[in-house]
Amino acid sequence: MSQSASSNVNGRKNSSAAVECIPSATNAAAAAAYKEHQTLCINRNSVGDGSNASSAPNVGAMREWWRTRSLNAPSPFQQFGPCGRIMKNQAMVMQIQDPASQRLTWYKPPLTVLVIKKVRDSTVLAPFVQLVEWLVQEKHMVVWVESAVLDDPLLIEDKKFKNIKEKLVTFKDGRDDLTDRIDFIVCLGGDGTLLYASLLFQQSVPPVMAFHLGSLGFLTPFEFENFQEQVTNVLEGHAALTLRSRLRCVIYRKNDRRKESESDSTNQITKNAYNYQADGSDGTNKSGSRGSTNILVLNEVVIDRGPSPYLSNIDLFLDGKYITSVQGDGLIVSTPTGSTAYAVAAGASMIHPSVPAIMVTPICPHSLSFRPIVVPAGVELKISISPDSRNTSWVSFDGRNRQELLHGDCLRVTTSIYPVPSICAQDQISDWFDSLAECLHWNVRKKQKCLDELSDLTASGSEDTLDDLDRVNDTLLDSGLQ
Repeated sequence: MSQSASSNVNGRKNSSAAVECIPSATNAAAAAAYKEHQTLCINRNSVGDGSNASSAPNVGAMREWWRTRSLNAPSPFQQFGPCGRIMKNQAMVMQIQDPASQRLTWYKPPLTVLVIKKVRDSTVLAPFVQLVEWLVQEKHMVVWVESAVLDDPLLIEDKKFKNIKEKLVTFKDGRDDLTDRIDFIVCLGGDGTLLYASLLFQQSVPPVMAFHLGSLGFLTPFEFENFQEQVTNVLEGHAALTLRSRLRCVIYRKNDRRKESESDSTNQITKNAYNYQADGSDGTNKSGSRGSTNILVLNEVVIDRGPSPYLSNIDLFLDGKYITSVQGDGLIVSTPTGSTAYAVAAGASMIHPSVPAIMVTPICPHSLSFRPIVVPAGVELKISISPDSRNTSWVSFDGRNRQELLHGDCLRVTTSIYPVPSICAQDQISDWFDSLAECLHWNVRKKQKCLDELSDLTASGSEDTLDDLDRVNDTLLDSGLQ
């Protein structure tokens, strides 16, 4: 690591980015409707029969409040009728907001940027050198890159890169901790670069700007041609954000009985009120027990039968309640972001990344009625090998860290409190539907031709022409049968 560059960033906190919530026009209407609703309740209690017509809520305001531009519903009234209401829960940790109001803001200028490039791809080298040179010389930023990137023979021979190589800060995956050192991430490549960025940051993730230089590019909405203008806009805080939720996956081994019993006794506390150390950044749980895994995934965690010829037999629990046994090739537990990855190939629905949910999709189930399901994001799933299963299972996290799940082991999965803030090229809605159309060719087919003779008949204005056409068709059909 370059000492001169590292001295500027060591000890800095990753606190320069935040999500700015811009209130929409519907919030004022909602507040007005709620105020009138409270007035109605007060008048109803004071008068007794609530027949005072002047205290009725504004119907127009109520209708306006019900309307929303968001994929998520607006916050409902907490009171239902004159007596019913939701019980207050101080341990509630999830709050749904309008995705259209999520925009990036910097409350201090970003100084450090991590550039992640696609490996073993010569077409990315020129854009990588161009971007790094511009960030160092024009924007005067401290640029971090993985040390393995500098070992590329083609990059070593590049004359332009030699001039800026000494100004870069390097790190090694698995050895150096990037927590609180990076303000901004730029990915050059395909969707795998964004997954790698998620893997590097197992707690708070800096804003990620992904350029499409790979194969599919479903998660990489930016084109590289005018990168200077686009990066400048982001650095100035002019960007929308999509908060892509991640799954916290913890494996508890059979021999770790103490940890398992502690987890069962504190399950509700852990689920409803995570502390800072809940999502471990070192890939192991905090007890330090050997063989355990604590990791965050952006797409999915997959449990499959591995090399065994037998069916997987997996028990599925939801918040401690037994749900079903999965008999088939395996099970996919995915985020909404991962719904367009492995899950969609297994028959699951595609869910917008702003929807708070967890998807459970069987892989080739030995049952015609086993359909994929969607559960709330706040629940905890427990997955274990059935006691009468003929074989063990294997588990992988975003296609990495593949390991065996033995009898008596269990995997617990729930939504993490650390999402990946993905910067949008346009906005949350347009980016997603553009990716569906361009990458997956969603609902692409040749349009059905219109019936010219039917169009002529309907355009003529005759009321009997359609009946006449039916009679002609019936006559032709009868003659054909004879």
